[in-house]
Amino acid sequence: MSGSTIHAIRVHEQGGADKLRFEEIEVGAPGKGEARIRQTAVGLNFIDVYHRSGLYPPPQPLPFVPGSEGVGIVEAVGEGVSAVKVGDRVGYAGPTGAYAEARLVPADRLVPIPDAIDDATAASVLLKGLTARYLLRQTYVVGPQTVLLFHAAAGGVGSIACQWASALGATVIGTAGGPEKVERARKLGCAHVIDYRSEDFVARVGEITKGEKCDVVYDSVGKDTFPASLDCLKPRGLFVSFGNSSGAVEAFEINLLQRKGSLYATRPTLGNYVSKHAELVEAADDLFSMITSGAIRVDAPQTFPLADAGAAQTALEQRRTHGSVVLIP
Repeated sequence: MSGSTIHAIRVHEQGGADKLRFEEIEVGAPGKGEARIRQTAVGLNFIDVYHRSGLYPPPQPLPFVPGSEGVGIVEAVGEGVSAVKVGDRVGYAGPTGAYAEARLVPADRLVPIPDAIDDATAASVLLKGLTARYLLRQTYVVGPQTVLLFHAAAGGVGSIACQWASALGATVIGTAGGPEKVERARKLGCAHVIDYRSEDFVARVGEITKGEKCDVVYDSVGKDTFPASLDCLKPRGLFVSFGNSSGAVEAFEINLLQRKGSLYATRPTLGNYVSKHAELVEAADDLFSMITSGAIRVDAPQTFPLADAGAAQTALEQRRTHGSVVLIP
């Protein structure tokens, strides 16, 4: 299959949402080990904002196409590809370049999408759901005895992770901003919800746990919740920093962990948990089985046209979204 002209969002220089340009680009035929995907839905994630703004270095040389999650139909495959074939309905989470009508993807990064899950839903849950899985099943193995704090419980990852943790029998304490998101977090399986806008979350965790505190804190907020998150942990507890929605955690002296109770701290990323194709497929199968069984309920995502990616990112940055957001090419 030869190349063709498609529309995509590109970033020519890092900065605000106005730096996202909707323009024509060329997409070539798939090379060795690649598949070409005609995309039907593209997931929107905070990492896309970080790449655009400059908080994270650009994932590719400028200009680049942002986005790391999508669903579509295989249009063509390159030499040596046997895991997928033309016509397969597939998704991916990881390879940058998703904000486009079509794209090339390494075939070993693709996973089949079950018939029971529609394209927009699949695109809204892959990256967030795979993140929730490694956080709860690998970074810290959550079970019935676990007491955990999950910041941004009503957000994209939180809305999946809190249901999953609850299904595993854990006591889930969530934080959320404002009455509407607090109520949403309760419905997502949080046994206790703290409104960070009106309550001191450290004090409330102490009250809820009767001074025992938490085994693990999951924090995707960053600057606004650190180092207070450490004060929510039991001695030898684990602080998991997996995002920076309020800005990056500032550098800190490692002795702080000793003073706060011989704590552990980690900054994980999905790529290190699904670096092998078999790991990726196993994780995706686990996620999809939780959804199709009903253990995790996924609301229909908010949608924006791909051309309006700037408006979608702005809504995400201003915390005006609920759950997940999907761009439709």
